[in-house]
Amino acid sequence: LTYTYTMEETLDKWLSLLYECKTLEEDDVKKLCLKAREILQRENTVQPVSSPCTLVGDIHGQWNDLMEMFAIGGNLPDTNYVFLGDYVDRGFFSIETVSLIMCLKVRYPDRIHILRGNHESRQITQVYGFYDQCLKRYGTPNVWKYFTDLFDFLPLTILVDNKIFCVHGGLSPSLDSLDNIRALDRNHEVPHEGPICDLIWSDPDDRVGWGISPRGAGYTFGEDITARWNLNNGLSLTVRAHQLVMEGYSYTHNNQLLTLFSAPNYCYRCGNQAAIMEVDDNFGMLIQQFEAAPRKKGSQIQISRSTPEYFL
Repeated sequence: LTYTYTMEETLDKWLSLLYECKTLEEDDVKKLCLKAREILQRENTVQPVSSPCTLVGDIHGQWNDLMEMFAIGGNLPDTNYVFLGDYVDRGFFSIETVSLIMCLKVRYPDRIHILRGNHESRQITQVYGFYDQCLKRYGTPNVWKYFTDLFDFLPLTILVDNKIFCVHGGLSPSLDSLDNIRALDRNHEVPHEGPICDLIWSDPDDRVGWGISPRGAGYTFGEDITARWNLNNGLSLTVRAHQLVMEGYSYTHNNQLLTLFSAPNYCYRCGNQAAIMEVDDNFGMLIQQFEAAPRKKGSQIQISRSTPEYFL
């Protein structure tokens, strides 16, 4: 008699592998991505989330540091998480990191919410490491395709308690309201321009109004833009990731905007701290900073400089 595992038992089995930094078999990744797609396509482009929850910035395949983050922030399902995108590329464990985050999403769909970052796209992952890791580990690009097809279903923004607006990059000159975002059709590759591109690529700047982005996608936006956005939409704070900040967090635009970055010692050489923000159910906010996970002796990571430096 063969025992058939329930979905929960299967997920727990996969999670026990992923928590040891092991990869799933190709066929299991396919099943995982199909289940995750069912969940993500039911979510909104502005996905509502209730506090308490913990907000997390870029991870970039730094699996050891993700484990460090869970050690500080608490494990699922005891802690609710909101991840602001950029799970893959640059770090050495993109497959393990994104598999774990998707597996947690399927296992605890109401406890973890995840956004799309600029690296959750076909084009960027072919340049910055995820595609190559998939090809090297599995011998075919199939796993890369399962994940990049899934990325098309990730929400673009999250709204915590109707007061904290979460997005990967920033604001857009084409969008004045949350309803404008709700009207977007998000289920496709990140476009080169337009409102979806802006949400995922834009950066705050020390300026007035809108500016041209040095990234070649999205815009830069000044304090007046953030102030108007927060005021018009009844928000107390906009939180985004997307930019390396040395302390792991940075309040700008007169404390109306917070940048969170959760990959410590980014690219294993930037020397930055990482941070997460805990929002409690009385709307208290606590920033927790953390350092890179200690490396075991003898497991020194070799840095390859083969990927182009678009910017940090």
